[in-house]
Amino acid sequence: MTTAAQPTRQYAVGSLVHARGREWVVLPDSTPDLLVLRPLGGADDDIAGVLPGLETVAPATFAPPTPSDLGDQQAAGLLRTALRIGFRSGAGPFRSLASIAVDPRPYQLVPLLMALRQDTVRLLIADDVGIGKTVEAGLIAAELLAQGDARGLVVLCSPALAEQWRAELYGKFGIDARLVLPSTIGRLERETPYGQSVFRPDGAYVVSTDFIKSPRHREDFLRHCPDLVIVDEAHSCVSDTTVGASARSSQQRYALLRALADRTDRHLLLVTATPHSGKEEPFRRLIGLLDDRLAAVPLDTDAGRRLLAEFFVQRRRADIREDFQDGAHFPSSRDTAETAYTLHRDYKKLLDEVLSYARETVRARPTAPSSSASAGGPPSPCCVPCPHPRPPPCSP
Repeated sequence: MTTAAQPTRQYAVGSLVHARGREWVVLPDSTPDLLVLRPLGGADDDIAGVLPGLETVAPATFAPPTPSDLGDQQAAGLLRTALRIGFRSGAGPFRSLASIAVDPRPYQLVPLLMALRQDTVRLLIADDVGIGKTVEAGLIAAELLAQGDARGLVVLCSPALAEQWRAELYGKFGIDARLVLPSTIGRLERETPYGQSVFRPDGAYVVSTDFIKSPRHREDFLRHCPDLVIVDEAHSCVSDTTVGASARSSQQRYALLRALADRTDRHLLLVTATPHSGKEEPFRRLIGLLDDRLAAVPLDTDAGRRLLAEFFVQRRRADIREDFQDGAHFPSSRDTAETAYTLHRDYKKLLDEVLSYARETVRARPTAPSSSASAGGPPSPCCVPCPHPRPPPCSP
């Protein structure tokens, strides 16, 4: 017996529907022809796809309460607990905060708020060292993945920081990323079915920038790269070095990022503590990855600064001093003082011997040839006493 197809109906994301004998929540990936649903009270593992043209789907309805539904205190407590658990994974302002293992400080939510105001996230996070750029980038990544705005994640960093990034993503945000390094690519290729790429658009990866920029893996990476990219130490990709191997390496890194940024629907987070080296051109190339207008807009005008402020966030330690009054990992201010001390006699003897040896071996470059040398006579000696006065001896 064939079931007659029912006309498709548009259901808003977050609305409740009844299908297959239970109630469901409509998720963001739904279309009129395919509804992606999660059952009420269910987890992400219970998500299912329903075809309204083949199955009966209707708006969910609930009977009004009656006096017979009145329960006791225990039942009320169970209901309250169930509601609290349900709200943890509900459509709140931040869907990911209930599932992360970090308590962000208020200032660390600023990049997240800036990112959620953009349709496609393009952001340069240039906070000072120790403020928590990794946490700020992880908050944005976790939220985009939880909301369904991003399917996968890749972090581009130096090989020395790859293990740290993987540990931070897994320990704080529950993101299990695979390491793609020269030491792991062989195993990953053996585990991948023939003809398929190591990378998947819905996967999570921590990748060595210098490794993936090589011609052997670059094109495959660009074709299958996830739609959310975090670039650590982004300033190294726009270095102003013009000669040598370091210049070629920097150009290859920039070409890789330029190719990633050219896809307008890809989320891109640039992370660095030193965005500006004092030269305008590298900084322009860096912010130009976020928006092409930033490569030429005058930044000394109000319009230019307002445009840059949409994509750029930078805080010094002094800017967030109040956020660290309740126990900081680094001091917000430093007090300096001079303190006298006495050297140990053995150390003083060693220091005197080193200074004596240095004075005997210092040679001064002659400013001009002497008259005797020009006349063919013996050259003048080049050893001269050290011009610096000898420091007073330390008391033993």
